[in-house]
Amino acid sequence: MRFNSLREVQSELSSKSITLPEVVKYYLGNIESRKNLNAFLEVWSDEALARAEEIQAKLNQGTAGKLAGMVLGIKDNICYKGHQVTASSHILENFESLFSATVIERLLAEDVIIIGRLNCDEFAMGSSNENSFYGPVLNPLDETRVPGGSSGGSAAAVAADLCLAALGSDTGGSIRQPASLTGIVGYKPTYGAVSRHGLIAYASSFDQIGPMTKSVEDAELLFAIMQGKDAFDSTALQEDLSREVSHSKRVAYLKETLESDAVHPDVRSAMEQAIEKLKSEGYTVEPISFPYLDYMVPAYYVLTTAEASSNLARFDGINYGYRSKDAKGIDDTYRRSRTEGFGKEVKRRILLGTFVLSSGYFDAYYGTAQRVRRVLRNKTEEIFSSYDFLLSPTCTDGAFKIGEKAKDPISMYMQDIFTVHANLTGNPSISIPLGTIAETHMPFGIQITGKLKSDFSVLAFARETAVLFGK
Repeated sequence: MRFNSLREVQSELSSKSITLPEVVKYYLGNIESRKNLNAFLEVWSDEALARAEEIQAKLNQGTAGKLAGMVLGIKDNICYKGHQVTASSHILENFESLFSATVIERLLAEDVIIIGRLNCDEFAMGSSNENSFYGPVLNPLDETRVPGGSSGGSAAAVAADLCLAALGSDTGGSIRQPASLTGIVGYKPTYGAVSRHGLIAYASSFDQIGPMTKSVEDAELLFAIMQGKDAFDSTALQEDLSREVSHSKRVAYLKETLESDAVHPDVRSAMEQAIEKLKSEGYTVEPISFPYLDYMVPAYYVLTTAEASSNLARFDGINYGYRSKDAKGIDDTYRRSRTEGFGKEVKRRILLGTFVLSSGYFDAYYGTAQRVRRVLRNKTEEIFSSYDFLLSPTCTDGAFKIGEKAKDPISMYMQDIFTVHANLTGNPSISIPLGTIAETHMPFGIQITGKLKSDFSVLAFARETAVLFGK
């Protein structure tokens, strides 16, 4: 009963060869059989089955929504009223959300079934899903390897067929990098195209909610329903995105990404073949130089840690969440609750962010990083004045072994070298499967980035290229 798209599910439902409760039971069985992956933190079995019965009745009456038949998992930093949300952190253990994120309300209105919440790096800080308070997620294609992060639980769940699709969040590649390492599709929309209302913030000027799916078609459908202005999010775009699709065949690729010694030879070879394939189909594909590649990761980590330092100040053990039992007095409560409640990586980033914002260092670090961000945006706008799409590998390699990079934060941070660009500039970007590493048989993806607000064009081009590459 494995499905690769909502279209396949709905076809089976319309032919009455299956029922929606049977589809949900299929996924529940898969979740149980592969619970060792640690992808789900909580499964809402009874609720999902009851909702399946309700939506099946709508299907029988011909009144069901666009997403009837889709079984979805949500990353554990997206709020769903009456359900726990912890950002995979001890400091929010057992916290129950008082409201639903805008994206959840919009998807539920179209009859999606939410089957549970998915593990992630704590407060979405990580590139391997080894930073969760609830333990690491295993890559379903090789359980000795990471699924990527921070949306590793979402990626693993889709790749292992535990749900048809999942929601993740992307601050510096947290949707696209795990999608690449598990062989699925991961889409980061234009910044502001999807409301952040109800997303537990890591870095507010970077974070975006997006879909993780088995097909570009499903990613496009989910995005189309989630996107749009929202009065609850002041950073959301205030106009509707154009659904007009560009048919331009001008494509660029960053030559530095293929010349880098860090890129695995199999990734480089597959990228070169993909470029030649596009050329043979009539696309103009040209190399361009992007001299700021080495500055992107440092700028990204200065800015995101600064925002994290501010955003995570609210988790103090006073109003909700974990409070140290040994604390004596208000100051000790703050100190002990945060020390005991936050994990090592989160504390590292809070401290770094507090440092770059401190008196005497603010302009040298935070101010400089903001200026670098402006230079990156200007250069990116210049590229897109001549081209419609920009290609690069999503990652330098396939999935690495669990524990391989855990003691080397710099090596871990460099996992984001090709993905942070779209978050620094706000552009839409998608990872689709491209090939596998011969030695390890682990997948990797190609990344397609587009002009600001050209989301539907990026998705259309991704759909075309996925067919072209036989994915």
